[in-house]
Amino acid sequence: MDADGERNVELPQKKFFRQRAHSNPMSDHDLVYPLSPDLMDWSPYYGTLAEKSRISFLDIGCGYGGLLFKLSDIYHSELILGLEIRVKVCDFVQEKIRAMRLKHPGKYNNIACLRTNAMKYLPNFIFCHQLSKMFFLFPDPHFKKAKYKRRIISTELLAIYSYLLKPDGLIYTITDVENLHIWMVKHISEHPLFEKLNESEMMNDPIVKLLYDSTEEGQKVTRNKGKKWAAVYRKRPDPDWL
Repeated sequence: MDADGERNVELPQKKFFRQRAHSNPMSDHDLVYPLSPDLMDWSPYYGTLAEKSRISFLDIGCGYGGLLFKLSDIYHSELILGLEIRVKVCDFVQEKIRAMRLKHPGKYNNIACLRTNAMKYLPNFIFCHQLSKMFFLFPDPHFKKAKYKRRIISTELLAIYSYLLKPDGLIYTITDVENLHIWMVKHISEHPLFEKLNESEMMNDPIVKLLYDSTEEGQKVTRNKGKKWAAVYRKRPDPDWL
């Protein structure tokens, strides 16, 4: 243990967990999932914290987990989950969480990473109105028009996201691909249960500044002096007939 009280723990190295940049969400993957959220045991991921509260922050396509650790430093009492479909990338995040918990005793117990396909199985893990924040940071742009159906923001998927989000819950998006930003803004803005935050509201949200450089992809864009487009949406109250 060093002078700052940190244990000398070796963190996992990304070079041993490298994998292709994206995975086809339409393919059949060897995934295990519960039939419903009440059948999911979260104790292997969060320990006793899972007995007291439910996941409230969800990072979809969490990559190497940069945002998870930044959020955990600020929101100690929230359970935060990252979802990742790529095997080796998910393995890396899980190993890093274990190592960081050992290195910093008492910290990072509220974050976890789960391998699953968010386009198929979200309602199997998350209850209605459970989430307060959802994150979509530098998602796969699927440049070819024939592959737009694979984009993580779509009319069909927004129906699921609105089901999982509490009223006043927030969706955070950022990308370095302007075409994808326009696509996401168009689809979320057209959904009747979401309203876009204005610039002033975004500036007053401490999470917004984390969107730009918390992730490996965001840092790479910064190194390459690329542009980034961010948008945040609030979920409106559900209509009375729901």
